[in-house]
Amino acid sequence: MIKDRQGQVVRELEGQNQLLKKLYSTSIGRCALKILVSPFITHLGGFYMSSPLSKTSIPSFIKNNSIDMRQYEEKKYKSYNDFFTRRIKEGKRPFDKSDSILMAPADSKLTYYPINEETILEIKDTKYQLKDLLQNQGLASEYDGGVCLVFRLAVDDYHRYSYVDDGQIVGHKKIKGIFHTVNPIANDYYPIYKMNSREYTVIDSKNFGKMIQMEVGAMMVGKIVNYNHQIASKGKEKGYFEFGGSTVVLIFKKDTVKVDDDIINNSRENVETRVLLGQKIGCKGV
Repeated sequence: MIKDRQGQVVRELEGQNQLLKKLYSTSIGRCALKILVSPFITHLGGFYMSSPLSKTSIPSFIKNNSIDMRQYEEKKYKSYNDFFTRRIKEGKRPFDKSDSILMAPADSKLTYYPINEETILEIKDTKYQLKDLLQNQGLASEYDGGVCLVFRLAVDDYHRYSYVDDGQIVGHKKIKGIFHTVNPIANDYYPIYKMNSREYTVIDSKNFGKMIQMEVGAMMVGKIVNYNHQIASKGKEKGYFEFGGSTVVLIFKKDTVKVDDDIINNSRENVETRVLLGQKIGCKGV
């Protein structure tokens, strides 16, 4: 279930969920999945999505997903990926630059997880330790008692993401993996995050301590495109995802952030919270 910040239930499109359920719940579907996530198919899919031939899919996608194109910059799209990575109009995602405010890095469905000494995170029935997600036990141990925020982007979301604070970038790591769906239906049948390609940036931030911002790719294309920045600036675009559902993860140390109560309460009830890029989701910790 998904709720907005006013507590109203948000309906998610069922088409993708139904397709994924067939892929994961049937033997034929799982065989097809092995082919779909192979490097050759992912590269072929990426080539097609970036070619002019893919433009024909744009009108039906807009209609089927009820996308309000008035929010986005007007242009003629060269390919489906050109459309998928479209920019929003200036002023449509305002954010508060106050030092104490923690903003959402992307349009997404947000889940809150406290990090305890066991450091086992669960995302829609997929369990893994933070050290496995980061592939760095020493770094993971620094976040005991901290907070992990998972921002799940669906195909109809705005797929550009931003930094949530000013700071010095002190580390960056790419982890190769098989592109695999981040849609929650998948987790009923198959573990996902340990198979996903992902990148994370370690930021010595101005207001929230030494934090981590991670991007996770998805099934088939799901390419992560991060800019080569040395300095993080709050609200500045960090990068974008090409076609495919994707995820952003923020990890904070103990007592550095205080997440808004509605997000925490929703997460305790296994409810995701719909948030928008730049929207307040918390504040500086005590």
